[in-house]
Amino acid sequence: MQPRTYAEFWPIYVGAHRHPVSRGLHYLGTTMALSAFIYGLASGTYLWMLVAPLLGYGPAWFAHFVVEGNRPATFGHPLWSLASDFRMLSLALRGRMADEVIRLYGSANPPPDAPLRVRSSR
Repeated sequence: MQPRTYAEFWPIYVGAHRHPVSRGLHYLGTTMALSAFIYGLASGTYLWMLVAPLLGYGPAWFAHFVVEGNRPATFGHPLWSLASDFRMLSLALRGRMADEVIRLYGSANPPPDAPLRVRSSR
């Protein structure tokens, strides 16, 4: 099923990031990309802004292909995926991302075939 709204996309996105190591690699990539982008903007060294996506996607795509064994959501929904990367990092920094995975899939580290428990996002 293709999501038609961001509220439909979020549980799918969380489902593609079930493994804690995968989420950790996403946090690393998002933090490095954001840091490089801000540094490039602030310093006028715009090459850092061009490198930022590589720093972000490298660890994230490794997580998908090696840890999760799935396809990155970026391929189908790049803007929603980017927004979700920041949402996931924000929840993690507040200590709430594991709770979100539990809410949607019943465990902080659900198996790949665990069914979605909740249909809508908060």
